[in-house]
Amino acid sequence: MIIMALAMVCLGASAQERLFNSASVQSPVVNQDGTVTFNLYAPKAVKVEVAGDFLAGSGAAAMKEGRNGVWSYTTDKLAPEMYSYTFNIDGMTGVKDPSNIYVNRDIVSFTNIFIVSNEKGDKGDLYKVNEVPHGNLSKVWYNSPTLKMQRRMTVYTPAGYDKGGKYPVLYLLHGAGGDENAWSELGRAAQILDNLIATGKAKPMIVVMPNGNPNCQAAPGEWSFGMYTPGFRDGGTGPKNPAVASIPESFMDIVNYMDKNYRTVKSRAGRAICGLSMGGGHTFHVSLLYPTTFDYYGLFSAGLHLGQGSSFADQIKADPNFAQQSAKLFGSKPKLYWMGMGKTDFLYQSTVDLRNYWDSKGYQYEYVETDGGHIWRNWRIYLTMFAQKIFK
Repeated sequence: MIIMALAMVCLGASAQERLFNSASVQSPVVNQDGTVTFNLYAPKAVKVEVAGDFLAGSGAAAMKEGRNGVWSYTTDKLAPEMYSYTFNIDGMTGVKDPSNIYVNRDIVSFTNIFIVSNEKGDKGDLYKVNEVPHGNLSKVWYNSPTLKMQRRMTVYTPAGYDKGGKYPVLYLLHGAGGDENAWSELGRAAQILDNLIATGKAKPMIVVMPNGNPNCQAAPGEWSFGMYTPGFRDGGTGPKNPAVASIPESFMDIVNYMDKNYRTVKSRAGRAICGLSMGGGHTFHVSLLYPTTFDYYGLFSAGLHLGQGSSFADQIKADPNFAQQSAKLFGSKPKLYWMGMGKTDFLYQSTVDLRNYWDSKGYQYEYVETDGGHIWRNWRIYLTMFAQKIFK
């Protein structure tokens, strides 16, 4: 017992020592002029870099060693935004900042994050937790008869939901490799909705963030399959069992659960659906399968696929049902079909092909093009824009 107690004291002392050592170095420091300084205590290092999405080109900048083994780098002035970064130390990449406890997971990558905000209402402010009425996030298990399994989703209910009344529902879908945690963590969905609703820019709404992997029940480590490593396309070391149906085919299981268990507006006018990348592809197929179930559709950097063909334009021509499904969809007059795409996104051309076809038919939609590629920075912008257009 004495030896065990001494071991616990030593472990505690070691943890406290690490805590105080990291606390003595502040990083990152958001300076008054809008620049940001990174500091890392690495006295034995030879080469240290900071890598982040605020850097152009290679995405890494050399840090300089100063006094007492602390390496530093200061950025140019940064625009309001949420940024991510890691350190490279002597060839080892992706090292997290020991002075910054704020970390996000994107599939298998972990990065530190920080937020820059210059004034009330800018993007950085929108992604922060502000002194406004807050909605609640719940991890909800539901039964999917179509997929033949219990599944989990994240549900946001707006401030005031507990006081009664019925609310419209936004179904918000993640991309490949993601899960039901992606939009609430990487996408800052709760903060965005809290802030937009509080300022009257968006209607109070329920937001449903389901798991878009049809052969999985929930996020890695949070269901019975265990602590597997997720993957982008192949599922990583996760479950290899084939899904019995697709997410679009099973989507009404989610809608039916929400309408039965929450105070929803149970009509087309009270339903919107949007998604990024793979989730944008799921939204696209949901719009074709259930053309009168939702009144608002949003495709964010959508991963579009119809079957055979080297290009999406070829797939459109080869698909025997697409022309009829599109005609039925737009003939039903949805209130909004919205698309957002980054100028350098690797999926850019498929959206061009879809727009060309719909333009040739005279179908009405809205399109927004932004700088950058297939990145969360764009998807947070698209959610912000889309949320302000629905249920009005």
